[in-house]
Amino acid sequence: MHLKLLSARSGIAVVLTLAVSGLLTVQIPVQAEARMPQARTLEPNTLVPKGVMRYAPSGFPERVVASPAQDASRGFAVAWRTDVTVGAPVLEWVVAGDSPDMGIPNSVVAATHALETENGTAHHHRVDVGGLQPDTLYAYRVQGDRTWSPWYQVRTAAEAGEAFEMLYFGDTQNKNASLTTRVMREAARHAPHARLALYAGDLVSGGDGEDDNEWGEWFDATDVISPSILTAPAPGNHEYFEEYEDTPQERRVLGKHWPVQFALPANGAPGVELTTYWFDFQGVRVAVIDGTSALDLGTAQAQARWLEGVLASNPNRWSMVVTHQPFYSPREGRDNVLLREHLLPVIGKHKVDLVLQGHDHTYGRRGPDDGAGTPVFTVSVVGAKQYRLSDEARATMKPVGEDTQLFQVIRVDGGRLRYEARTATGRLYDAFELIDEGKGGKRRIEIEPGRIDERFCAREQTLKGRKDRCWE
Repeated sequence: MHLKLLSARSGIAVVLTLAVSGLLTVQIPVQAEARMPQARTLEPNTLVPKGVMRYAPSGFPERVVASPAQDASRGFAVAWRTDVTVGAPVLEWVVAGDSPDMGIPNSVVAATHALETENGTAHHHRVDVGGLQPDTLYAYRVQGDRTWSPWYQVRTAAEAGEAFEMLYFGDTQNKNASLTTRVMREAARHAPHARLALYAGDLVSGGDGEDDNEWGEWFDATDVISPSILTAPAPGNHEYFEEYEDTPQERRVLGKHWPVQFALPANGAPGVELTTYWFDFQGVRVAVIDGTSALDLGTAQAQARWLEGVLASNPNRWSMVVTHQPFYSPREGRDNVLLREHLLPVIGKHKVDLVLQGHDHTYGRRGPDDGAGTPVFTVSVVGAKQYRLSDEARATMKPVGEDTQLFQVIRVDGGRLRYEARTATGRLYDAFELIDEGKGGKRRIEIEPGRIDERFCAREQTLKGRKDRCWE
């Protein structure tokens, strides 16, 4: 007896052919269920159904994220979350080896802070690990309630001058589990040896009663990176919320998650200590500033004075500034004057190489027109929300882009820095190199081969009917 099944796509009959001893053949048509194309609907911001507590804290350690120490060649810090049954847990660390026998680990007790969210009260823990050796792979794990996380591995920075690669991401913000996840995995595939990941703010959207769900999905989306690639985020305006909204007392207030969710260097600007910081990584000084506080809370001058000191004392060949709001906005109707008035002169004076930005949900690059010198300003976006470019951006930036999820790979090798922007599918969108010529300054070389054409929005409006955006 022979049974043959010819499968078919939806709407096409399936034919069963039955042969008995080669004498009789019977064909039985079976109608497959027809499926008509469905109308497009707006996907919710999280994948958590209403009423479901997907991200309630438990005794198992989660949301593990490693960040650089001020001197990333000598230390790192780790933050993680559990429920309230876990108090003063420990982090264990060893020099990573090839045997499953981890030996007798070093142990450090965490500092613990409680956080009340829509998913219940959680304990957030932090450990700073110092006194380490440069360019060394360390294994670590963190404690929960009678359990541990997996052993993760993270490598300290090498001495200045050693080649390395890093990642830079614009806003993740919306639909992180659904649409940020693929970008993170593609980024890890293109930069398998990355040691550092910079985020230019608005990691989540917030303000809709699902803050903790959004942070849970952000950590799910970035789990290929956060525990083992040193993570350095800038705050965005969505890391703040509006207190007393629509009243004369309205003001920006930093969200509750930010101070406990990351273990960042404690060397920020006066009055902005929780959201500004700097660190050295393998010949690069990275300074993170808080554009929201500068623009809305009156700290632009204080941050400028702090940034002056950070950059004036920089012994490294390279420098980068990470901020959320752009100095030159590629979106229509945005003009961050206070940043240019107070902070831009400091960046120009100290010849910062790269200014890495987000906020405007498009792509745009701006630098000296003649290709000589720095700084180079870039704006990029990871997440699902996509805006439209202004006419000014089209005239003053190149390349620019709309309707495109992106990540950036930066490789530093002695006197050469290479920058690549790639799409969510890994295609090359932008690329250039900066060459340090010593007393002659730094020269920019455009890399054209392999780039795809600039992308622009083909939609007249979003699913919500907005014509000032490309995608929601």
